[in-house]
Amino acid sequence: MGFFDFLKGKKKNTDENVSQENINESSSNVLEEIEGIEVTPFEPEEKGRTPEEIFRNKQEFKADITIAKIPDITAEELERAIHEDEEETEEIEEVTEIIDEPEISEEITENAEEIEETTENTEEVSEEVEETTEEIEEVIEETVEEEKEEIKEEVVEEKPTKKGFFAKLFAGLDKTRKNILGGVDAVLGAFTKIDEELFEELEEVLIMADIGVETTMNIIDNLRKRVKREKTTDPQAIKGMLVDEITELLNEGADDDYDLPKPTVMLVIGVNGVGKTTTIGKLSHNYKDQGDKVLLAAADTFRAAAIDQLKIWGERAGIDVIRHEENSDPAAVVFDAVNAAKNRGTDILICDTAGRLHNKKNLMEELKKISKVIDREYPQANKEVYLVLDATTGQNAMQQAKLFKEVADITGIILTKLDGTAKGGIVIAIKSELNIPVRYIGVGEGINDLQKFNARDFASALFGNE
Repeated sequence: MGFFDFLKGKKKNTDENVSQENINESSSNVLEEIEGIEVTPFEPEEKGRTPEEIFRNKQEFKADITIAKIPDITAEELERAIHEDEEETEEIEEVTEIIDEPEISEEITENAEEIEETTENTEEVSEEVEETTEEIEEVIEETVEEEKEEIKEEVVEEKPTKKGFFAKLFAGLDKTRKNILGGVDAVLGAFTKIDEELFEELEEVLIMADIGVETTMNIIDNLRKRVKREKTTDPQAIKGMLVDEITELLNEGADDDYDLPKPTVMLVIGVNGVGKTTTIGKLSHNYKDQGDKVLLAAADTFRAAAIDQLKIWGERAGIDVIRHEENSDPAAVVFDAVNAAKNRGTDILICDTAGRLHNKKNLMEELKKISKVIDREYPQANKEVYLVLDATTGQNAMQQAKLFKEVADITGIILTKLDGTAKGGIVIAIKSELNIPVRYIGVGEGINDLQKFNARDFASALFGNE
């Protein structure tokens, strides 16, 4: 065994925690072997080396001896490390003995079971939490839906109700009501008995209220007969009889529940200035608001700005408008609009048509041409012709209605601006003399102020019966 192999073996024994006695013995052996080594002096002449090379070899030899020294560790440090390892081993053995005791082992087993149960409970709780979360989400959804329904109900309540419509009607007829009833009260208050002079005075008041000559004369004749039949002597009793007569006249043949069949093509006519295009805008809004599919046609192509005005109303109501260039053929516009309405499944097509009266022949020819287009292209559709009249013109409106009736088959009248006149009695005259149903009345400038005409409500509002 060589010298360096010996040193390496000693180092290995040191790493394996050898005892102090072995270290001492190994050290003695090393010293003995070192003493027994013979070092042959180097002869430069024999080796052919210079003194510098011999010196360098000696230094390298000394370095090898130094490297091979046993690691620098004392016996005390080694004993301390071994003692610490023994203490740790004893602690581990003690813990193991404690764990192996039956009571401790059972306790550990119980704890393990409790942990498993806790885990199971946690999973159950987690499931309950998930179920509760789902229930909460369902409750939240239901609550949100309920709130939405409440909001919808509130919105519906905010829309004009029957009572709201009547209030507007009552307010809109304020001037007419004061004109008729004020005049009637003045006449009846001036007489102490019922005679012919009283009836003549009463007749004049009704004519001034634009109820019309023919209609007024019929009402007065009926009053005379009733006074005679009932032997009435008190002039104040005539007021109630007058209200009954006018109400009965308005209610006669009244079709208050009239609804347009679907589909319908409606032609709206009227002279310039009566509010025809504005009325169409309000009318289309009302139909759309009640759930109908509506389409507009700008067929009054010769009136300046009529097309643009209808387009604006269509945009406000969110309704499409079929239109051509200005001065184009109205029948061509209606042709395109009818086919569009048919293809789209539109419920109501409203056509803004001619309103000229200065040449009845041209107007009649134009309306005939449009009617032929509708009959040919959309025979299954219901056809309506509505005439728009301005209530503020009184008897002039009546004359317009008579002229239009000559050239067109009018199926309904729309009377506008009743809120701005004391001549609302024209409704009674039209109803009585022309036998054309009043379909709508305008009692304000708002988009919801165009109301479906109800004869009973009108009579009640006209005579102050709220």
